[in-house]
Amino acid sequence: MKAVSNLERVLESGTFTVTGELGPPQSADPEVIREKARLLKGYVDAVNVTDGQTAIVRMASWAACLIGMSEGLEPTVQMTCRDRNRIALQMDILGMSALGMKNLLCLTGDHQSFGNHPQAKGVFDIDGIQLLQIARNMRDEKKFQSGDEISVSPSLFIG
Repeated sequence: MKAVSNLERVLESGTFTVTGELGPPQSADPEVIREKARLLKGYVDAVNVTDGQTAIVRMASWAACLIGMSEGLEPTVQMTCRDRNRIALQMDILGMSALGMKNLLCLTGDHQSFGNHPQAKGVFDIDGIQLLQIARNMRDEKKFQSGDEISVSPSLFIG
């Protein structure tokens, strides 16, 4: 299978791989992402964009990824199961792929009690390992977790 992303190509080549982390802001200010992206551009093979890091409300990972892409970065979308059920997660996988995001990191997520809304209800319908399996089946088998067919499967490097 042909590599779908720069990160996948670099890892497959066996050369030293450099990734960075970009934490979205607790605001709707795209300039925060743009400035961080400019600092990372040219130094990293890909950038991991966190998803509700430490259970604190921040800009959505996919939105920050889109801004980072406009600045020349290759993002890795971090997707956590804390705040989304399996339906929402599959919708986000389709959306990120449609927007040209090729790298997906599947995680369970920090418990909401650690964040700034400890009274929030965690979803945790599935965990990160189950999300990884769902994403792989969507990509390789062209099937949703329900078994329904996907006409155009997401093109992803999954971890």
